[in-house]
Amino acid sequence: MNTAIIVAAGSGERFRSETPKQFLELNGKTVIEWTIERISSAPSIDSIVLVLSPDRIDEWEERRPDFPKIDSIVAGGASRAESVLNGLNAVSEHSEIAAVHDGARPLVSVDEIERVIARAKETGAACLVAPVTDTIKSIRGEAIAATLDRNLLRRALTPQAFNVKVLKRAFELADLDETVTDDCYLVEKLGHPVAAVEGSSVNIKITHREDLVLAEALMRNGTLRNNWKLKAEN
Repeated sequence: MNTAIIVAAGSGERFRSETPKQFLELNGKTVIEWTIERISSAPSIDSIVLVLSPDRIDEWEERRPDFPKIDSIVAGGASRAESVLNGLNAVSEHSEIAAVHDGARPLVSVDEIERVIARAKETGAACLVAPVTDTIKSIRGEAIAATLDRNLLRRALTPQAFNVKVLKRAFELADLDETVTDDCYLVEKLGHPVAAVEGSSVNIKITHREDLVLAEALMRNGTLRNNWKLKAEN
């Protein structure tokens, strides 16, 4: 059994909207609806734990029949890491793999989900990644300190998938007061190797308003075809 934890409890401050970005409309549905449908379409996902802000829980409890794979809905915490932990605590004891996915990533493909879960079953931990296309500089103060080799760099995407026991152990040893931007970071600190799984640059996170415009364009121009079975880029 494999469970997806969809984290959608954020307030979306960077989006500068009264409505959190995951609840804004995108081509006729909200972002979070697209995300849940994508995750639900993956054959390897047996159940979903949906993590929301407390004020959204009653609304989505009423909507659970529309999304049969949602097993439970829990309240998020003060940080992303705390929200993931709350979701992890709601995962069934029968689950082998927990796949953590951002609620604001509605363009993930079934192929990406399937491959990252398969790799996590082999290695215990796997992270979906995409190439870095810009030239990356490190800085010291207000000066350029170095140019990094982008061939050695990848952007972390989601889902990130883990053996449930490995992820729980990582959280047990974690300091949640520090900034934790993804779950692989905690597993890395545990000393457990994390496999990199090449994903698609289309799998964007809706963070700023221009991201919503881009997502709409990708959906409308046919880039996302064949019922979300977009193959990851080579």
